[in-house]
Formats: sequence, structure tokens, C-alpha cells
Amino acid sequence: MSHANKTISFQTELAKLSDEFGWHYIAVSKEIKDSFGFTSNVRRVVCSLNGVVSYQCGLMPKDGEFFIVVNKKFRDRLGIVVGDLVRVELTKDESKYGLPMPDEMREVLDQDPEGDRLFHALTSGKQRTMLYYIGKWKDIDRRIHYALTIVEHLKRNDGKVVYKELGEELKRPMF
Repeated sequence: MSHANKTISFQTELAKLSDEFGWHYIAVSKEIKDSFGFTSNVRRVVCSLNGVVSYQCGLMPKDGEFFIVVNKKFRDRLGIVVGDLVRVELTKDESKYGLPMPDEMREVLDQDPEGDRLFHALTSGKQRTMLYYIGKWKDIDRRIHYALTIVEHLKRNDGKVVYKELGEELKRPMF
């Protein structure tokens, strides 16, 4: 049975995980998670909230159930606070990376076979993290800088991501 284009719709309250973390989330039942037919611990979905905000994310486990983080930018855009009802639509994320591949990173990988090999040897979670770092910027020059820096970092560190070091490298002036 294919679960590819199945969309599940439901309503739930926006909740807060704890004061310690400050994460806001929406709960997703185990039954809803199971209805997508995930065969591994990778549970990626496209989440639409109130028909306004749509984003790729993971179903995170919590006490036998699951949750999706709703960041401050999305909460502000929707004008929602803890306790508000939210209309949720979930579709299984069938994309290759779980996030869009920025054109700048695609170009760098196309021109650098070694960088491409090292990037694709990373776990899918680390690939998503690198794509997130690049894709979050609107400025094309910054995205190019991040893509080049990440690939050079992987090459210098035998394909490993040393997050503290990478963070410092990404802060360096562009070009």
C-alpha cells in the first residue's frame, strides 16, 4: 500500500514542552504516525498549519506519542499562543533530503566530486543540518559562502563535521 500522497488532517492545541527548553509543539498521535507507514526511525513530514504555514519537519518521539516543533517565526506569523487550536495537515515527505537543496550547494557539489562524495557520505540528519545552514539565508552571496565553507570543512576533516570549528569558519568574512 502506498502512503506517498496521503494527507492527514486534524486539530490540536499548541503546547509548550517545558520552561527549560521553551519549545512549542503540536502533538501527533502514534496512530497518525503509523498511518504513514514509516519503516525506520526517520519520520519526515510536510506540515501545514492553519493553511498558512507549510514546512518540512520530523515527527519527534515523546512518551509513546510524537510531536512537531512550531518555531517562534511560525507562531508569530499565525498569531497563535499556547492553548490555541491549530488546524494541521501532514503529508509524508518523500523528498531526497527532507529539506530543499539550495541551488548554491547543488552547484558547489556539481563542481567538486570529492565534496559531493563527502557530503553524501554524511548521515541524512547531518545533510539536512548543512542544507538548513545554507538555505536559511536570503542573501545569495552568503549562501555561496556557506556552501563553499561547508564543503571545504568536510574535505579538511576527512568527511566529519566538527560543529564548533564549522561555526567559527562560517562566521569568517565572505570572499
